[in-house]
Amino acid sequence: MKKLASILGVVALALAPSIALAAPAVADKADNAFMMISTALVLFMTIPGLALFYGGLIRSKNVLSMLTQITVTFALVCVLWVVYGYSLTFGTGGSFFGNFDWVMLKNIQLTALTGSFYQYIHVAFQGSFACITVGLIVGALAERIRFSAVLIFVVIWLTLSYLPIAHMVWGGGLLATHGAMDFAGGTVVHINAAVAGLVGAYLIGKRVGYGKEAFKPHNLPMVFTGTAILYFGWFGFNAGSASAANEIAALAFVNTVVATAAAVLGWVFGEWALRGKPSLLGACSGAIAGLVGITPACGYVGVGGALIIGIVAGLAGLWGVTLLKKWLRVDDPCDVFGVHGVCGIVGCIMTGIFASPSLGGVGYAEGVTMGHQVLVQLESIGVTILWSAVVAFIGFKVADLTVGLRVPEEHEREGLDVNSHGENAYNA
Repeated sequence: MKKLASILGVVALALAPSIALAAPAVADKADNAFMMISTALVLFMTIPGLALFYGGLIRSKNVLSMLTQITVTFALVCVLWVVYGYSLTFGTGGSFFGNFDWVMLKNIQLTALTGSFYQYIHVAFQGSFACITVGLIVGALAERIRFSAVLIFVVIWLTLSYLPIAHMVWGGGLLATHGAMDFAGGTVVHINAAVAGLVGAYLIGKRVGYGKEAFKPHNLPMVFTGTAILYFGWFGFNAGSASAANEIAALAFVNTVVATAAAVLGWVFGEWALRGKPSLLGACSGAIAGLVGITPACGYVGVGGALIIGIVAGLAGLWGVTLLKKWLRVDDPCDVFGVHGVCGIVGCIMTGIFASPSLGGVGYAEGVTMGHQVLVQLESIGVTILWSAVVAFIGFKVADLTVGLRVPEEHEREGLDVNSHGENAYNA
């Protein structure tokens, strides 16, 4: 009997791994709640966070046009995401696109899981990223673009740039197979959007009076409020990208706090040294720079690495909106490329460095060295820049050929609020 029991025990132990592997995935209530809250926070970043931030940066006669563009493109992306965007991004497929298995979310069962939470939540969470990415672009086109042109461009660019890049990085496509590290959207969101905004700013041209008149933010308290909402919502953006309420989410959360604080100080003290005075706009811009810089790195680097990334991002963003903007000779009213493009690139490169265990990071894939990872990061940056630029050029050209990119000069002088939307923000 003892011998039989021993044999049965050995057989049971041998079968245990197979049994464990065959066990069905189980939904975790805490992870589901965490991911729903994270999704709501990211949606909150776009409306009202980004809308208020951009709205305060431009002139009062165009603030409603900015709020309208962000709100309506948000709605448009939500619809397109459900119709085909999610399927082409996260469906299994080739190197650049997924498939059409989940068009209109068909074939997704009510109880289907992504990891430990329901797939429907994954649809909403990733859709919120697509929404804010498109919203970021319009800041570079502010005060002179036709509303209809914005909508045409969004359909083209979302389909041919955001979806394939998101698939390449997060959906198992080309860059994922090469080992690119982008925890929450350095390439997919920030560089992608910034390059599209830069191309659009060049193609649409400078605002009437640019360089001759003072184009100052019309409402700095609005800018501050938008920044505060973005900072708050960014915890859903970064910590939520861990896809579970776990230790990586905790790391991403702390890194987001630390990097942002460091970037605010970096920007403010840099501005103080250059211009003689620290400003609220500088502090707000520094916060955004730090949030952008830590986004690709937040789940991979240690707290010390996050601190350094924040400082560098703050100084890099200040350089981006001052010297680089002059060199590029571009009219980017909300400094989309100077902050999101520059700091996104900085963050992606530094992710490859500070993910090293010797520098407090979580480490690389087996056999990967720091040098190799940095090269992979540079590859992902290069692919994103080139891809987004080409698609953006096509998208803007199609919009220009169909409805025209720019409003008439007299409409621009009077303001888009009245001429494009028939409203005034400040009737007095």
